[in-house]
Amino acid sequence: MKTKLHTLSALAGTLAGCLGIMAGAHAVTLAEVQKRGTIRIALANEIPYGYMDMSGQAKGAGPEVAQAIMQRLGIENITWETANFGSLIPGLQAKRFDMVAAEMAILPQRCRQVLFSEPNSSYGEGLLVAKGNPKNIHSYEDFAKTDHTIAIMAGADQLEMMQALGVPDQRMVTISNNADAISTVATGRADAYAATGLTVNDLAAKSAGKTELAAPFNDPVVNGSPVRSWGGFAFASDSQDLRDAVNKELAQFKKTEQWKAILANYGFTEEDLTHSFEKNTAQLCKG
Repeated sequence: MKTKLHTLSALAGTLAGCLGIMAGAHAVTLAEVQKRGTIRIALANEIPYGYMDMSGQAKGAGPEVAQAIMQRLGIENITWETANFGSLIPGLQAKRFDMVAAEMAILPQRCRQVLFSEPNSSYGEGLLVAKGNPKNIHSYEDFAKTDHTIAIMAGADQLEMMQALGVPDQRMVTISNNADAISTVATGRADAYAATGLTVNDLAAKSAGKTELAAPFNDPVVNGSPVRSWGGFAFASDSQDLRDAVNKELAQFKKTEQWKAILANYGFTEEDLTHSFEKNTAQLCKG
């Protein structure tokens, strides 16, 4: 029998999150979530990874796969909570929510703070630039060689990439969310915005011609290897039981046509899908 998933209101989600802090300071287990019948899942309003649409429905590669997994686990309800990307890990640590479905890149420094599922997705990088690309920017490395400024979202892994490439801190502009990227670049506050290729494509399409995807784009090479990210679900460090249950169902779900269709619907290519199987979380956490 297919489980019905309910998207609760933002107000109810906020209240549940506050109550969860008081009542859920212990490790969150699968049995506990199944007993209460509701799981609190956070996203960062970043298209196409995880966001709330205009009708209040959770969309994106992370939420839709998470919904399918929760159905398989017999969890009836999902309370969706939104947070700035940089607040997702602190929110897990504070038990404001039980799980993050933002396709957060699995990185060693993050693995020291939270638990990750096995990869659900894989994706490359991109640059959002002003219309016509007046500064002729085509790579992350360009910011180490020139005086151009680059915008980065707070908490995003592009910061570590830029630092590894030798981009000085004074050339980096921090913004709180993707929604600010278009105005930041269009008004010249920064010469470009660094994000994943899927994010950049979506932003350029929404900018009414004010910005565009830097093309051609040269993939960044850090420590001798081209940069590619693997995104997964995140959990508090003491929620291994819940993480392991999600991993078990995710492994089976990734064998289905439904999983392929979800990711393809949000712009992930066949190459991206193939790459998602290439590395496991232990390898990614090791670095």
